Amino acid sequence: MELGKITLILKVMKRNVLIIGIVFGLLGWSCSKVETPQSQRLGLKQSIEKSTADINTAISNISQTKGYQLLSLSVDPSARIVAPATSFKDSITLGLIAGIYDYQPDTIIMHHNFNYPFRLFKKTGTSDKMIVNLPQKLIFHPRYLHSFVKSDSVLKNDFTISASDYHLYYNSWNNLDYKLTAGLTINSVDLGSFDISSVSTSYNDQSNSSKYTFTDGYSISTAWQTGDTSKISFALLKDNNPLLLETTLYVGNGFHKREKQYDLTIGNVEIKRGFGIDSIQVFQNGVLQKTAGAKITDSADSTGTICNKRDILLTFDDGTTTNLSTLIGPALTQLKTIISSLHDMYFAENIVDYIAINIYYNSR
Repeated sequence: MELGKITLILKVMKRNVLIIGIVFGLLGWSCSKVETPQSQRLGLKQSIEKSTADINTAISNISQTKGYQLLSLSVDPSARIVAPATSFKDSITLGLIAGIYDYQPDTIIMHHNFNYPFRLFKKTGTSDKMIVNLPQKLIFHPRYLHSFVKSDSVLKNDFTISASDYHLYYNSWNNLDYKLTAGLTINSVDLGSFDISSVSTSYNDQSNSSKYTFTDGYSISTAWQTGDTSKISFALLKDNNPLLLETTLYVGNGFHKREKQYDLTIGNVEIKRGFGIDSIQVFQNGVLQKTAGAKITDSADSTGTICNKRDILLTFDDGTTTNLSTLIGPALTQLKTIISSLHDMYFAENIVDYIAINIYYNSR
């Protein structure tokens, strides 16, 4: 082969090798960009600031919804009425109350029942769910649901509760098995949904969870259980991605509980504490931070949470400090309201249960 041809072939091969190398280099650079999201490239301080801003945005959006108005009902003492379920000793399953019901009070036939003097709902159709249509006034002002006003019978039934799962087994104060899954609408516009579960066999053996899913992808849930080891937690999520998570474990029963472990997650930052203050650790993207730190402060005792009496003093790599309550201060009041309402199961006990028991008693 001529020397010129050999030289030409070598040049072509060299060029091809160079092109292939550039292509693989670009692919590697592109993949590294995809595999390293922005949250992992931020420092601890920037991550905390971004995550707490996301929390404030979430609560600001949530607080403007009708769902938040429902969860805020318990903060109005005049509206809070103890549900007759506190004296209810019977069992109701979804099959016993399934159907479509409209708010049509029967004021002619007097049912002499202390808790339910009138038949408030008329069955207007069949369904494997409990679907109840009633005026929204009775929902957002529950005292009108519990205390019948004749003029309310002409109001439009524009609020709908659609329960796809429901049972209430209640024998005594410490013996309860409860389940509610229900969607809510106003004039057919979706407001979100409840998912509540509660099981209790004694004061020291209870397990509860309560969740509200909003229509814009946000959800807030609480869970708590008692026993030799008690657990309390809540979660704020956006499209199933955690914005704020908190879990506290206690040992001991009754009023003599001692905090065993505390875990708070804010975006991609996690703060953990076990027995003793020296065990506090701060993680970012799962990596223990060597220079940054946190100090958990309680104004009264060691049983507080970020939405109760607890606060956290954060120290960043640059030596600056800030309180977590300062960063999420705008959202704390709303968070407390939602968590308290979910924990108390206010909407379920004072509205859904009242309706279900009314239908049950008046259908027998």
